Amino acid sequence: MLRRTILVGMMAAVVAAAVYWWLSAPVVAAAGTAPSRAPDLANGEVMFNAGGCASCHAVPDQPDRLRLGGGVAIKSPFGTFYAPNISSDPADGIGKWTETDFVNAVMHGVSPGGQHYFPAFPYTSYQHAKRQDVIDLFAYLKTLPAVAGKVRDHDVGFPFNIRRNIGIWKFLFMDGKPFVADGSKSPQWNRGAYLVNSFGHCAECHSPRNALGGIIAGERFAGGLNPEGEGWVPNITQKRLGEWSAKDIAYFLKTGELPDGDSVGGAMTRVIKNSSQLPDEDLAAMADYLKSLPPVDGPPRPKRKEAS
Repeated sequence: MLRRTILVGMMAAVVAAAVYWWLSAPVVAAAGTAPSRAPDLANGEVMFNAGGCASCHAVPDQPDRLRLGGGVAIKSPFGTFYAPNISSDPADGIGKWTETDFVNAVMHGVSPGGQHYFPAFPYTSYQHAKRQDVIDLFAYLKTLPAVAGKVRDHDVGFPFNIRRNIGIWKFLFMDGKPFVADGSKSPQWNRGAYLVNSFGHCAECHSPRNALGGIIAGERFAGGLNPEGEGWVPNITQKRLGEWSAKDIAYFLKTGELPDGDSVGGAMTRVIKNSSQLPDEDLAAMADYLKSLPPVDGPPRPKRKEAS
């Protein structure tokens, strides 16, 4: 009886290990066939600005937002991540990457070596991008200066530093679905929905998260604690922006100025540096989509402590 119990336990362990290994395996895209058109550098620049690539990947404490040597510290409840070098440097950046390498990194969160990237890299939103737009972005990045220098390792403790576990996280929180236009909406609205939910990755900061770090779907865009641990990220549904017009939102994304004349502060200043570079028609499209978000009650904001 004991031998049988041990055998059953061993078989269950083997099956559990096999299921874990299957669920946690990196999923990548097959190498693409010849693209339908040559990369569009102008479109690549739009995707670069929509994605806010410079906010995380530009070398800190220097004025050139196109020096993408990385190094920005990204704090989280799971540890501190350091944005990598994505310049065209062949040794320290992505200069030797193929288009497929880049597509797999951006849309699937998988490195050229087949490892999972940590989801501090917002590929949960980038997965909804169009492959051709990602290829255009890659072509644009290759035109930017090469910056030498490796970025330090992430400061993430056990068990969160086990990259294989990220495969389980992806199974739980990534749907792998491409963006699908809503035929009942205008082309402008669909363009805005695409930018906000893919490259713009607005929900990544403006949504509360559960204990595993996944966005709470029912409170998407409803604000919450700053993922970096300090401050509060506002609700951007009509619960908070109900009195804003679409023009107010577009003007804010262009200038950082609020309808009451005040200016944005904190981490959002980095976002505005990027969104201000977008074409006016894309800002109008994003505003049109954001204005359409129904009001959603987000998590209650903690009361400020009174000064003693």
